[in-house]
Amino acid sequence: MKTVRTLSLETYGGIDAARLSTLAAPVAGPGQVLVGVRAAGVNGLDWKVREGYVRDAFPITLPAVLGIELAGVVEAVGPGVTRFQPGDRVMGPLGGLGAYADLVAVNEANLAPTPDALDDVQAAALPVAALAAWQSLYLAGPVGPGRRVLVHGAAGGLGAFAVQFAKQAGAFVVATAAGRDADAVRALGADLVIDYQTQRFESMVNDIDLVLDYVGGEVLDRSWQVLSGTGVIVATTSPEILARTPAGRRGLWFVMKPDAALLERLAQQVSRGELQARVGEVVPFADLPAAIERNRTGASRGKAVVDFTA
Repeated sequence: MKTVRTLSLETYGGIDAARLSTLAAPVAGPGQVLVGVRAAGVNGLDWKVREGYVRDAFPITLPAVLGIELAGVVEAVGPGVTRFQPGDRVMGPLGGLGAYADLVAVNEANLAPTPDALDDVQAAALPVAALAAWQSLYLAGPVGPGRRVLVHGAAGGLGAFAVQFAKQAGAFVVATAAGRDADAVRALGADLVIDYQTQRFESMVNDIDLVLDYVGGEVLDRSWQVLSGTGVIVATTSPEILARTPAGRRGLWFVMKPDAALLERLAQQVSRGELQARVGEVVPFADLPAAIERNRTGASRGKAVVDFTA
């Protein structure tokens, strides 16, 4: 029986709860593509699932293989697949868990072709961050000239794309980031960068039309006071935002949806240099648990990617 390496979660907990293991290799079912994984992106959802913080918003059955996005090569296709064939390079979000494995069966509809100009590590950093940034930016309605957008966590993989998309739309973009990342965030197009380590954003800005909260915690609670009268907060890290929304304010919980056509368009923009995609660190498979923990503690800078070929 053929087996594959995986990073599996058998019980909720800390860094030791996610363990390197082996499982039987999957097969491609109807409408699925079997992808030989070359690289996979590390995301905050990994440790939030690991520790059970989002078990109500994302119920899963344990044991479960972690990981939500990947890039690789098509090894086989299931019945009904028409867009891909063995040998094609592909990238995409799973729309669930399971990316941290050598072979993964993925719904064909979730995948986009990987542009020739991008290697697998670059491609694996894109699906979740690019799609989530775009979709969360426009969740509450149009964004354009005259709109004021505040991006929390602007130096992360998700925030960096959100800054670029908001600026492309013509908005005035305020970003919070560590001082060490201020220049990089300005280079992405932010009009004002606030160092969250030394400055209080609520004392520096007001009349914000849209807050994109990619941080959560007390940052969410402090953000209500900077909104305009019709402003809205879109949160990706706080499933309980509706319960924490003050009277007269508007808060929305965001969950990314796979969109292969949008991903293909955004990946092409990255490949042409029209969008910047920053990979902060590349780790081998054996170091994946530690990379997830660095994401939790904020010790890593930029997007982390696990290279399955290293």
